[in-house]
Amino acid sequence: MELLLILVIIAAVVFLVMKSQRKSVGNTAHQLEDAKADARQAIERLGGQVYNLTGTDTASKQALADASERYTAAGSQIEQAGTPAQARLAKQTALEGLYYIRAARTAMGMDPGPEVPSIDGQKSAGEVTENRDIEFEGRQVSASPNPSAQTPNYYPGGRVAGRPVPAGWYSEPWWKPALVAGAWGVGSMLLFSAMFSGMSGVGYDAQAFENGYGDGYQDGLDAAGGDMGDQGGDMGDMGDMGGDTDYGAMGDGGFDGGGFDGGGFGDFDF
Repeated sequence: MELLLILVIIAAVVFLVMKSQRKSVGNTAHQLEDAKADARQAIERLGGQVYNLTGTDTASKQALADASERYTAAGSQIEQAGTPAQARLAKQTALEGLYYIRAARTAMGMDPGPEVPSIDGQKSAGEVTENRDIEFEGRQVSASPNPSAQTPNYYPGGRVAGRPVPAGWYSEPWWKPALVAGAWGVGSMLLFSAMFSGMSGVGYDAQAFENGYGDGYQDGLDAAGGDMGDQGGDMGDMGDMGGDTDYGAMGDGGFDGGGFDGGGFGDFDF
């Protein structure tokens, strides 16, 4: 009798464990499909703009080229996504592409269109709020809040190789070597200090940049759950992402992350 009771208890435990595992697998699959659908909307929205816009000057052409690269990268990432976190990474790439679309439209004197959700690290990276021209390693490097023939390279703001890069227009993509190599050169702190020292839109100094921080308070919020809030319970999936999270491997245009924001096509008919 005791043996029978023990067998019944073991069977019950096994049944409950298997049921719990099936439920967990089902929930994960459901979350993945939802995340993929969300990312695909962003990618489709980006694609509609990439195929329907043509640049008219250097700044808009460069921004559209960057948007196209994000579109290609996002499409690849969403196809390979096996976890909700990877699908969200694809969406982040798509969102970044949409910022390049807005930049291109602005450069062409067009309505930039609807607002785009912020991307990871963007708020803490800050933004260019005034024109700056510096001499660095024998060349002039410029930054501006607006596009021009002198500053045709746009960056939407965020982190490159673990350090914040403010949103703005630049004479050259000075962050690109770090994006490609995944690490900053020895002169990066000097360039950052000369370019952004005392600028109101950049709430951190060169030492903070060197250490990988943005604004101290905002960075603390991000670490506590600000920018990372959306990833919350999916942090366990991050291990599966491995090299997929290495923006550097994608180059400036071949990109790091995954997806572009999505909605309608045409002239921002969302």
